[in-house]
Amino acid sequence: MNEENDLVRPGERVDDLQFMGLRVIQSPDAFRFGMDAVLLADFANVKPRGKVCDLGTGTGILPLLLYGRENSIACDAVELQPDAAERAERTMQLNGLDNVIAVHNRDLREVRQFLSHARYDLVICNPPYSPADASLPSPKAALRAARQESECTLDDIADAAAWLLRDRARFVLMLPAARLTDAFSTLRRHRLEPKRLRLVHANAARPARLALIEAMLAVHSGLIIEPPLIVKTPEGRDTEEIRRIYHLPLDTE
Repeated sequence: MNEENDLVRPGERVDDLQFMGLRVIQSPDAFRFGMDAVLLADFANVKPRGKVCDLGTGTGILPLLLYGRENSIACDAVELQPDAAERAERTMQLNGLDNVIAVHNRDLREVRQFLSHARYDLVICNPPYSPADASLPSPKAALRAARQESECTLDDIADAAAWLLRDRARFVLMLPAARLTDAFSTLRRHRLEPKRLRLVHANAARPARLALIEAMLAVHSGLIIEPPLIVKTPEGRDTEEIRRIYHLPLDTE
């Protein structure tokens, strides 16, 4: 408890992920992770002893969730905003993972200056969902950067991922389903071939809201479209797959 008190600043809170004993420090004034990060970490299917890079780590939630699924990985986490990066560093210290997950308070557009070329097995990103001019911007810079492409674009992210990955390695990201055509064309410009796609639906009667995408560097075309991921049953309960992803007991009602 004393260690936690030393690492948590006034106004912050520590959320128990209820998964492998992991915890994350969050601030009410900054972007906080949601279901999309949990779904993306599950979709990534991280491999043993993988070298991973998370672009735009925010709270550090994706490296934590990936480590919880495979504790032999090593991860570099890049975050532009100083407050968020510093908070993510303290989160790694809180979990005793600062020697496993390295947080870099740097601009992902400058990865060539501080990370190694063609070194990574997996690059993961939960990018801003909206173009900079797509909607009314948030008055808070931290939320604006997380939600809209005010600091970097999808093209910037794909360029960084392509430089970091070794050939045939994977780039995994999540975007609104409405941006799929933009995403595929951007990925291909950077030799990242879409190989796996899964659409996320709030329920079976609703159109897809989000898209989970896996691309590979320098491979031939050929896309696998996986069965849809349904979040809620017609009765409004979590589906069995969502409960599996969250490591919850199956609903027996």
